[in-house]
Amino acid sequence: MRRRNLENPRMNHRRLKRLCAALPLLLLAIPDGSRSQGISKEVPVNAQAKSYGSGWECKRGFRWDGTARIAITLPENAYLSETSYQSGWECKRGYKSDGGSCVAVKVPQNAYLSGSSGEDWECERGYQKTRASCFPVLVPKNGYLIDSSGRGWNCDRGFRASGNECVAVKVPQNAYFSDSSLTAGWQCERGFQQSGDICLPIEVPRNGYLNTLGTGWKCERGFKREGGDCVSVKLPTNAYLDYSGSDWSCDRPFRRQNDSCALSQ
Repeated sequence: MRRRNLENPRMNHRRLKRLCAALPLLLLAIPDGSRSQGISKEVPVNAQAKSYGSGWECKRGFRWDGTARIAITLPENAYLSETSYQSGWECKRGYKSDGGSCVAVKVPQNAYLSGSSGEDWECERGYQKTRASCFPVLVPKNGYLIDSSGRGWNCDRGFRASGNECVAVKVPQNAYFSDSSLTAGWQCERGFQQSGDICLPIEVPRNGYLNTLGTGWKCERGFKREGGDCVSVKLPTNAYLDYSGSDWSCDRPFRRQNDSCALSQ
């Protein structure tokens, strides 16, 4: 009996040593998140640990005002937003925030709610928006409706807008109809130029030709423009026509001096 009592303290000592050796391994087996939560500060009332990262966040229905977590008071026609910042709520579609409440968006006749939030409205096709209503677009004769925030209509081909009407375009001789807003509704044919309400032929001088657009003329290579004529380019000795074809440059090693080519001194 005495021998057993003497061995018990020794056995207990050995068990204690084994337990102390195993304790670090047990701590390593505990997930990091569990250890951090165990040693982190206590989560405040009406808050919860963040799903990602460290720290805490307000529970749904509460928000942080800088000093405390306060319950969010929902006004009528509102719902809790995904964030706890600012008011913590948003108005339902068809309503807009007005102070601390949600007021219905007033949609006039011939209009519809616009956008995902529905805080504004737009007029239906064929109507134009004013401050608080939609008025019908009055399409004149020989016109058609368009989707535009302007007047809402355009004229048919062969007509152009004049005030609130579409008037026929009078195309003069040697011209054709044009949709360009920069013209009077017509443009002159190639080789003609506009002069008031008519198209006059472009007078191309000898040794000249119409330009690419046909709206003017240029001189052939070796000629240059002087007034309404194309005059020959006079080449001095030791010179050649340059890239433009309407002037000259000196051969090397000559340099241009007035109307001649001379050697540099």
